[in-house]
Amino acid sequence: MKQHAVFLMGPTASGKTAAALAVASQFPVEIVSVDSALVYRDMDIGTAKPTATELASCPQHLINIVSPEESYSAAQFRSDALTLINEICRRGRTPILVGGTMLYFKALHDGLSDLPQADGALREEIEQAAREKGWPALHTDLAELDPEAAARLNPNDAQRIQRALEIVRLSGQSLAENYNKRSPLDETPLPFLRIALEPSDRAVLHERIAQRFDAMLTAGFEQEVRKLLTQYTLSPNMASMRCVGYRQMWEYINGEIDFEQMRFKGIAATRQLAKRQITWMRQFKQTWPEVQTVDCLQPDHQAQILEQVSHWALQQQ
Repeated sequence: MKQHAVFLMGPTASGKTAAALAVASQFPVEIVSVDSALVYRDMDIGTAKPTATELASCPQHLINIVSPEESYSAAQFRSDALTLINEICRRGRTPILVGGTMLYFKALHDGLSDLPQADGALREEIEQAAREKGWPALHTDLAELDPEAAARLNPNDAQRIQRALEIVRLSGQSLAENYNKRSPLDETPLPFLRIALEPSDRAVLHERIAQRFDAMLTAGFEQEVRKLLTQYTLSPNMASMRCVGYRQMWEYINGEIDFEQMRFKGIAATRQLAKRQITWMRQFKQTWPEVQTVDCLQPDHQAQILEQVSHWALQQQ
């Protein structure tokens, strides 16, 4: 079977899972999750993970594959996704890659830059400096080494500041110079149908985000995180605990903020995530041919996706 795949991209709360399952009800597909939070076991409520019934309704991959104590990189995703695409196509099915981790989509589609490998000693040195001076101070340090990279980062974005400092200090080059090292041979020469779910009214998406966060709280999100903290050896700097919602719940459980602050910060962080995801998709439209945009707020958006998948699937036969 010829290798091919469908991309179904969208911001958080845009209805990606429901749309993918609608496709699965009509076509022989298998879903590959493109979500850096769904990879973690026992993180179900705060990640809006598909329910047991939804997971059983269609083969779904790259969900519940690592411990919250572990990390999972874009390079690992790319390798796993390419293997899965090949296996799914061999089974005579269509892989549909669904999620909102846009870096993963880009890694799969365009390949990866030849970045320096993580250095444990340097990372600990950076984290220790952050504990002593705070991340805004390290953001200032980054600005001295790479002003362009620092200008794109929030002074409190610990994860990105840490990695940027690590790359610049290990390589002696700017972030842009490192990212430009990727070879065109790394690009994935597969036919993709690229569908972007995008809301026509950002305010409606924001209301969905707030409603979903409140539903998570009602469903026992706090209890889930408390259980994680007893079941695993975790720290706030781990990738799993930097996930939107989990970071704010950690602060609440640790007594750093009260419940209302946690709720406010959790919803605000999720809105910021959605904003970044939409920005990514708009950039994709400039560089990738034929990205199909579907308004996720339209009542017939699932029917539109089904029609596009049906037409494209016929072309791949």
